[in-house]
Amino acid sequence: MRVTQSRLDLNLLVALDVLLEECSVSGAAARLHLSEPAMSRTLGRIRSALGDPVLVRAGRTMVPTPHALALHAEVREVVERARALFLSGGEVDLRTLTRTFTVLAHDAFAAAFGATLFTRVSREAPGVRLRFLSESHVDVPALREGTADLELGVVDSYAPEVRVEHVRDERMLGVVRAGHPLLRGRLTARRFAAAEHLTVSRRGRLEGPVDTALAALGLDRRVVGSVGSFPASLFVLRDTDLVGLITSGPAAPLAEKLGLECFEVPLELPALPFGLAWHPRHDADPAHAWLRECARELLRGGAAG
Repeated sequence: MRVTQSRLDLNLLVALDVLLEECSVSGAAARLHLSEPAMSRTLGRIRSALGDPVLVRAGRTMVPTPHALALHAEVREVVERARALFLSGGEVDLRTLTRTFTVLAHDAFAAAFGATLFTRVSREAPGVRLRFLSESHVDVPALREGTADLELGVVDSYAPEVRVEHVRDERMLGVVRAGHPLLRGRLTARRFAAAEHLTVSRRGRLEGPVDTALAALGLDRRVVGSVGSFPASLFVLRDTDLVGLITSGPAAPLAEKLGLECFEVPLELPALPFGLAWHPRHDADPAHAWLRECARELLRGGAAG
């Protein structure tokens, strides 16, 4: 990171981190409790120190420059390490904490547990904001780059620089509309395979572990399409005869609230390891440790609050 060192201090790094999160001078000013003119002057100092515009106008919004985007992960790491360094005794006063945490999680987690988590955060740390990001259709190192502080759900990132904590195993359940023909009589693998199916995949995949298990029995199924999230699939299943799959934990309560019926899939399917993941730079951060414990308790509970 090339900067004019004599013109740089930690406050500028904190401001740069917030500006790149908000992509807005007014938003950053509100976060840092500054006036907009003061925030504009700070942005000017950052531009001078970096020799880069940092944020540029794009229509009615501002967007980061490529150089600023490349620096963001490094800036975030420096800010987080400094924050941990200046916290005395590894303690934090949650009542006065002002922070925004970004949580990467499947839509079903936010739908099922969001209300419980927001309520707890509002009660214990009213100055904290939570920002949920949905899983992307492409794999990006969000924890390493600092675009997410915590990942929840089925964590499939095993990069050496990421901490992964297994909390519980979930299983897949079938889900259909109330009164679906598949619910009448004994459900066999053959009857299950003969139905028309809907998959959930952030990448649009039409096959998965179910197809592997069916193939082992000499069976296959007809998948008519896919959607990107479990909540979206439930509305499709409610109004069709399609058969879907959900996890036994976060998504099952959503299905029940929509009047859908869950059932045991007549196949041997692998368990789904639910847990949380974070970057080691947050290990000594007591505020992040508190957030991890909040998430850990939700995952252990296995049902919406």
